[in-house]
Amino acid sequence: MTKSPLLSAVFAVAPALVPAFAQAEGELNLYNWGDYINPAVLEKFTAETGIKVTLDTYGSNEEMLAKIQAGATGYDIVFPSVHMHDIMYQLGLLAETNIGAHPEFKNIDPQFIRAETDPEAKYCLPYAWGNVGIVYNKAEAGELKGWADFFALAESGKKVVVLDDLRETIGIGHIMNGTSVNSTDEAEVAAAAQYVVDNIEAVSAFSYDSIPLVTSGDVAAAHWYVGANIFVAENPDILGYVIPEEGATMYQEDICVLKSAPNYDNAVKFMEFYLKPEIAALNVEQQMNGTPNIPAQALIPSEIASNPTIYPAQDMLDKLQIFVDLGRDLQLYNSEWTRIKTAQ
Repeated sequence: MTKSPLLSAVFAVAPALVPAFAQAEGELNLYNWGDYINPAVLEKFTAETGIKVTLDTYGSNEEMLAKIQAGATGYDIVFPSVHMHDIMYQLGLLAETNIGAHPEFKNIDPQFIRAETDPEAKYCLPYAWGNVGIVYNKAEAGELKGWADFFALAESGKKVVVLDDLRETIGIGHIMNGTSVNSTDEAEVAAAAQYVVDNIEAVSAFSYDSIPLVTSGDVAAAHWYVGANIFVAENPDILGYVIPEEGATMYQEDICVLKSAPNYDNAVKFMEFYLKPEIAALNVEQQMNGTPNIPAQALIPSEIASNPTIYPAQDMLDKLQIFVDLGRDLQLYNSEWTRIKTAQ
């Protein structure tokens, strides 16, 4: 779920160097989604603690997990989605931090303690949340309202892009069919995938890296994350972002310390640092996503707090679905994803 690819190199380290990270006191190695943390947050952490931060980035939960399981032992903190938080707990990859017992954890809205394996936040800290909708080029696409408009645009000959993510993309089919994005009913999963297959000829590509193409007009619209508002703010006459009227998915990432963390104490210090309302608000200011930190919400710039695609009204929130760990039933989606990719 690459939130944005454009700034991810700011603190990036070559992947080949990861196993060789020094384990000296005063360092912290983060592994996060591409451009999913405000560099100013890391700068402030270093200024306050003297701890040098190194940031490496990934494009999907699966990429991150595969790298950790392959033996990349230099990382201290990862930022998994809630369902991946559960998976990593079950695999014994997470360190207990007792962050939920910290006095300032009172700042966190309890509804965002979502991981089924971590109901008391003994391991991870809720980090950020948002929705997955459509970013579009106003000149090429006009004003889009939802998925029906998106695929109609494609049928008319315009180029559109969907995410290279099996659950997000099959999730569109579930939403259009009125079924749960977490369904494990074989017929429902197959029907959701069939919706995608039926529209696949009109789709130009499966990709995370579509923002430059939408901005240039080479692509009319793309399935993308609420972080697109960063680029909408920079190009308001060119770009728009919409939460589809039919419904959409939402995501939440958590801050988790790895059991293999070489700098465990520094990692916990970072989690405690991120409990500060002003720090969570600083991240939102650049990332334009939701924060679980209640007092931070009063510090967010009004243009972000009042943006209905970032902080949706309750009727739209009710249409957003969040993924859960499906366990062995994920194989249903893997099989259908292969069918979708073969049909393209």
